[in-house]
Amino acid sequence: MNLSTLMILGLLASHGPSHGHQLRRTAEQTDVGKWGGVNVGALYRELGQLEKEGLIEPLRTEQDGKRRERTVYSITEAGRQEFGRLREQAIGELHFGVDRFQVALLFGRTEDRAELQRLLDKRKQVIEATIGYIKAESAELEEAQRIGPLDVALFRRRIMQLETELSWHSELDRLLNPSA
Repeated sequence: MNLSTLMILGLLASHGPSHGHQLRRTAEQTDVGKWGGVNVGALYRELGQLEKEGLIEPLRTEQDGKRRERTVYSITEAGRQEFGRLREQAIGELHFGVDRFQVALLFGRTEDRAELQRLLDKRKQVIEATIGYIKAESAELEEAQRIGPLDVALFRRRIMQLETELSWHSELDRLLNPSA
């Protein structure tokens, strides 16, 4: 599934016509490349492909001052249908992505318990810091009324996933250190 297509069609369907720079700025502000697998650098190429496929169409060109002209795109009816299909597929199917951590533990095993514990402790610190960052960002955006209930729930989902990871680390600690 092309997540860039899902993002572009979703933004055009929900927020109306936009130009590539607006779409890219949204992608960068939400950091979707990091957590959502969207290739932010390929958005302009993706726009061209979506236009060729008839999923979006140029609405007009705009120029702000001395900046170069920007094409404003809107979603077509075929694009709305494709967006609905992609959304249903993304929500309805489970997908397990790349898990560097699991690859490192499985194939980068170490018999040195102290080294393993150091690495795991470092990971737990990163997870805890990330939870704190996400909580702060969510609270700030909610207080500024820049996000709605669904967005708050999505932030909470990510926090819960990370808390589950911390819980797993606690179980692993008990397995590796049964006498502690």
